[in-house]
Amino acid sequence: MFAPDTSRLRRLSRPTVLALGGYAATRVIGLVVLAIAAAVTGEDGLHRLKGRWDSVWYVRVAEHGYGYETTLPNGDVHSDLAFFPLFPALERGLSSVLPVDAATAGLLVSWTAGLAAAWGIHRCGAHVFSPRAGVLLAVLWGVYPTAFVQSMAYTETLFTALAAWSLYAVLRERWILAGLLCAVAGLTRPTAVALIAALGVTALVLLVRDRRLPRRTLAGVLIAPLGWLAYLVYVGVREGRATAYFDVQAAWGNSIDGGVALARFIVGLPWPAALGLCAALALLGRLLVLCVRQGQPLPLLVYTCGVVFVSLVGAAYFGSRPRLMMPAFGLLLPPAVALARLRTRTVVPVLAGLALASAGYGAFTLLGPGPP
Repeated sequence: MFAPDTSRLRRLSRPTVLALGGYAATRVIGLVVLAIAAAVTGEDGLHRLKGRWDSVWYVRVAEHGYGYETTLPNGDVHSDLAFFPLFPALERGLSSVLPVDAATAGLLVSWTAGLAAAWGIHRCGAHVFSPRAGVLLAVLWGVYPTAFVQSMAYTETLFTALAAWSLYAVLRERWILAGLLCAVAGLTRPTAVALIAALGVTALVLLVRDRRLPRRTLAGVLIAPLGWLAYLVYVGVREGRATAYFDVQAAWGNSIDGGVALARFIVGLPWPAALGLCAALALLGRLLVLCVRQGQPLPLLVYTCGVVFVSLVGAAYFGSRPRLMMPAFGLLLPPAVALARLRTRTVVPVLAGLALASAGYGAFTLLGPGPP
């Protein structure tokens, strides 16, 4: 009987530990900076994480189910059917087995999912390029400008975790697992259409190239949209019309307009702000070009472009768009690979500076008007 090679196991697990530890450090820095800023301003930082904005809607669904709507002074009707069911279901389930309320359960779900997302992002980066690039990719995701949302009772971390592991399963040609994870992601956010497209386009290219499609691949592709479709059908049956979900989203101002609202928003800004926003959009376009030139695998590339596209063509409030693009972690692969070429003594200060900048922006945003 042979003893296991523990030194080899330690070497194999070290990148994962670094990825999760580095990501966790970014989130701890964000929480510490928020706590200090809240103490200075006299605000309740914890309440901003679990008891404001969309978090309130998720908790209401968790505690009472669907059926609540509110009418705004301008006559718009906001219905809780705009929110997909997985996150509030997890809040409800966790609060029923632990001595915590649904809002606190939401934080636990979000923080745990954040670690799962960082792990999946690391595995994707390591598979495509190198373990070092995978580590840096996970940490960069943790210092994304709107990464403070990853510490909130929001769905971004849960969706990104499911998407990252689904894409990793595709990269490993485990199509049924990929389809199942995609179906669950479809119960989390409408952005799942980008993940569904990634699996579908990849399978179509395989079919054209090989003139055949293995049954497991076909099964994964057919499973992938079931969660997303199931919720749309549920809303349609409940409201008595096939387009009910899209009507609900339109009432929230989230209809698809092809980018018209974004263009009008830019035109209405003072020219310095408009110029800065155009520069940011140009940088986004440059990152997408770099993703293509980098030779990223097709499923990851389609998913990244899909998330960005969905985030830009809707009529939603502009301030929410950066966080809507946050699950597109493929955008961070070019800088992650570039940083991977540098020495550790150079990389660590860069990441520390980015973490502090992200944390400062997060505290400023959360203690101010906050995210939509």
